[in-house]
Amino acid sequence: MPYDRNARSGMRDATLFDKIDLHLIRVLHTVLTERSVSRAAIRLGMHQPAVSAALKRLRDLSGDPLLVRSGAGMVPTDAALRMIEPSASILRAAEVLFTDARGFDPDTATHTFRVAASDYLDPLFLPRLVSQIKAQAPQCQIEIHPLTAASDYHAQLAQGAVDVVIGNWLQPPDDLHQSQLVIDQVVCLVANDHPAVRRGWTPESWLESEHVAPTPLHPGARGVIDDHLDSLGLRRRITARCPHFGLIPAMVASSLLVLTTGRQYCERFVDRLPVKILECPIPFPQLMYYQLWHERSHASASARWLRERVKAVAAGLAKPPPA
Repeated sequence: MPYDRNARSGMRDATLFDKIDLHLIRVLHTVLTERSVSRAAIRLGMHQPAVSAALKRLRDLSGDPLLVRSGAGMVPTDAALRMIEPSASILRAAEVLFTDARGFDPDTATHTFRVAASDYLDPLFLPRLVSQIKAQAPQCQIEIHPLTAASDYHAQLAQGAVDVVIGNWLQPPDDLHQSQLVIDQVVCLVANDHPAVRRGWTPESWLESEHVAPTPLHPGARGVIDDHLDSLGLRRRITARCPHFGLIPAMVASSLLVLTTGRQYCERFVDRLPVKILECPIPFPQLMYYQLWHERSHASASARWLRERVKAVAAGLAKPPPA
């Protein structure tokens, strides 16, 4: 009988696959992300010798050392770095597979929810969301991921790295599912002693004021305020940028900087800092906050439960815009 190289290779692959179980994948992902056997053991709730034995099996199966010493610590090899995302995807898929097969019961579920959100939101939103999830699904975990210049939320949603993305868009992407959360009015936050508090301002004096703006979420992005000004052929004078939106009100309180954002956000600071809310002299469309999610999680019972919690918390914080 002629030698069939492909058949023999397929048998070897099948035999290798039979030696891999979900627990081994979890050890692999945890060891590689923690870059430490001892820290991985703590996170997994295992004894360190058991993790070391699992790592030896993984090294034998992969034919790669996976972790190598570098200075006082350990770093993943190139092959190991390529395993981090596929191993995470396998774990997420297994979690969804069995969670949805049973249905989602928040009292007993052990799911991990992953939310990517901008900090332009009401500063009470994320604390209340976490509080509500922990109260209603006490055994579940929640991870909050920032929306930054390095974030690719389309890819994160498609890969299952996050379940929902929460932020504000003039036009949210039409290739993702969406749910409107909050409608807010654009206003300005200034220090109590800002000249505009006494004199008011014209569109021209507002444009010439010193403005502070968040660092764009991705290169070339302008943000909803500057996108609207661009559509009017206008440009404001931005003299400060900050990637941490939550720090900006304190900067405003001790300077002549102007923050232009949603009223609901600004109102959280008027009793905590020496700041005032002023109407913007240039009309802006209302700020629209949405949650976005991918088709891959659209029918997931656990993801639907999370989206319902997001919507409920947003509704509980929302105030109707002033007449």
